[in-house]
Formats: sequence, C-alpha cells, structure tokens
Amino acid sequence: MSYPAAQLTSSLPLLLICDNIRDPGNLGTILRSAAGAGCEKVLLTKGCVDPWEPKVLRAGMGAHFRLPIVANLDWESVPSNLPAGIQVCVADNKEPGARAETTSVPRGAGRAGSAPGNLKAPVKSKPKAAPEPEDEEEAADVCVPELAAQYYYENWTQTPVAVVIGGESHGLSPDALHLAASTGGKRLVVPVVPGVDSLNSAIAAGIVLFEGKRQLLRRHKQEDERQKFPVVG
Repeated sequence: MSYPAAQLTSSLPLLLICDNIRDPGNLGTILRSAAGAGCEKVLLTKGCVDPWEPKVLRAGMGAHFRLPIVANLDWESVPSNLPAGIQVCVADNKEPGARAETTSVPRGAGRAGSAPGNLKAPVKSKPKAAPEPEDEEEAADVCVPELAAQYYYENWTQTPVAVVIGGESHGLSPDALHLAASTGGKRLVVPVVPGVDSLNSAIAAGIVLFEGKRQLLRRHKQEDERQKFPVVG
C-alpha cells in the first residue's frame, strides 16, 4: 500500500505498539492520533481487535491509509519490526517512585512497574488465540521487570522511540514490560488525580504521542539552529 507523500515526509522516529487493545472505537481513535502525530508505524499485537473491522475503520477516519499498520504480531516478532537502536517505553499512570509488593502478576494483567523481576528475561509470545475471561483468571503468574519511571512531559525522545499502549481491561502485558526492559525503556507516567483509576487508552495514547511529537520537533529545531549558528570556540 502506498501512503501520502506529505505523511511520509512528516513522519517522526516515533512508533506505537498497541498491546491487547480490544475495543474497536478505542483502536480507531488511537490510529487516528498516531497518524496525526506523525508516527512512523503502528504495530498491533495478537489480542488486538482487527484494525480493518468496520467500527475501527469508522473511528480511524482515514488513518489506516496514512501510515503503515502491522497487525496480529506475536511478541517474539515485534523486535524484528522495530528499527535498530530504538527504545521501547510504556505509558502508565503509576506515580514515579511507586514500588510493588509482589514479584509476579497474572499474565495479561501486568502494569508497568508493578513488580520487580529479571530484566534479562526473554520475551515470550502469547497464545495464538486471545484467552477468554475465565481462562485469564486461571492463568499462571508471570514475573515482570520493574522499569524506571518519569513523567510523560520530561524528555524521553533522545533516541528513536516506540510507545506501548495497553488495553483498559488488563493494562500492560508482561511481554510488553520485558521488551521495554530489554531496550532500556521507561514508564511514561500520565498523572491523574487521586480517586481516578486510569485514563481511557485512546486518551492516554493521544497525550503521550503528541508530547513525543512536541519533543522531537523541538529537538530538530534546536539542531537546525546549531547548524546555522555554530558556536565559535
């Protein structure tokens, strides 16, 4: 599929990974935000709703035809779809400095920073079919790494970066956290007031992606100015 030249020339070293986004409206809105922010590519892991489902297409408002979308990926194949040297970060709402009391969480219910673990643990693929709710409750515990955290408005775009957005039902998967840890990634915290459990996944994606765009454009502007007006020693 070919994409608009303006979209390709305006794309940034910013990628999006959707982790088990099951709601069609949310996924369509996320894709629309990714296209608007100038994301280079969107990756959808197994468990996400079909991006070509009619409700997703309606919510996407044409985003499907403006940027590459790679769907139905297992976690073992995600790294091969990422550029070399990229850092993978995860969006979260757990405040920086918050620590977990346990060392494992149920598979599919992982939250960034929810438990310390072995940062060198391999990324494991999920089952080919999305588990039913009753199966998830019986899933075995899986250790997940603890990631360093910072607020989303602090600088995190020093290198090309991919942002993982988790589904609202179960948050970030352990596989997403292992991938982030293997690249030296962080938790990007979107703070919310006490009593609010979490943001809608589409809203969180929009906040983080457009902040990434702002940081990247600002850095590019600063680099251009340094080239035009070099500092004379």
